[in-house]
Amino acid sequence: MGSVADVGEPELEGGLKSVASALDLLDCFVVDEELGVSEVARRLGVAKSTAHRLLTTLCSRGIIEQSLSTGKYRLGLHLFELGELALARIELRRRSMTLLEELRELSGWTVHLSIAQGADVLFLERLPTLRGMQVMQEYRRRWPLHTTSSGKALSAYDPEAAQARIRAGFPVFTPRTIHSEQQWRTELAKVRCQGFATSDGELMIRLASVAAPVLDHHGISIAAISIQGASEELGQNMDRQVRLVLAAAKRLSKLMAQRRGAED
Repeated sequence: MGSVADVGEPELEGGLKSVASALDLLDCFVVDEELGVSEVARRLGVAKSTAHRLLTTLCSRGIIEQSLSTGKYRLGLHLFELGELALARIELRRRSMTLLEELRELSGWTVHLSIAQGADVLFLERLPTLRGMQVMQEYRRRWPLHTTSSGKALSAYDPEAAQARIRAGFPVFTPRTIHSEQQWRTELAKVRCQGFATSDGELMIRLASVAAPVLDHHGISIAAISIQGASEELGQNMDRQVRLVLAAAKRLSKLMAQRRGAED
């Protein structure tokens, strides 16, 4: 006779597999707005009946919803609600809001707060300006680290992030995009030397940015603050933008250090 642990193990394993499948299903919607059951089954490599059960279960919780007009499935609004809660509860974001608003006012350009997520940069906050929005052809919260000033600033002071990008490779977005490990290492050394990072036409043509790392007490980046605008205009006053972003990043580093000190 098997033990209690033996009896329970297959159920636990099956449960974990179901959760993983549900998460894989959600990732299917990163690119596509709507998907049918057959398409979901094909992408997950499961039977249509399994895909339908997963979709039905997620629909019951508002994570996925079914279009009445097409019969296909899309991300549900409850997922948006959970995402908003997750953002609102990030201490780093809360402590940065006042200084980010000040930075936008002083610079006149769009301001971002970002962190490293694997081989990508994830923008936790974006405070746009009208002229800053005009040069951003496509806004996403996630981009490859090597394509943005924020990603460079984060990676220059976080060896794990830098290596993650090397392992993932260097997809090219424009003729100016970093496209090799040697270029990447050279650029990160430059960032460490000057204390800030820049990007000009490397993600999108005419789009420029400058970023500075927010460092912990070990000198490892925990975030980056950036100013983003049109290449021809931002470049005319780059020295001032560099000073502004460096000052903001330094202030946030101190704020986070004070929080750690209070907790200790």
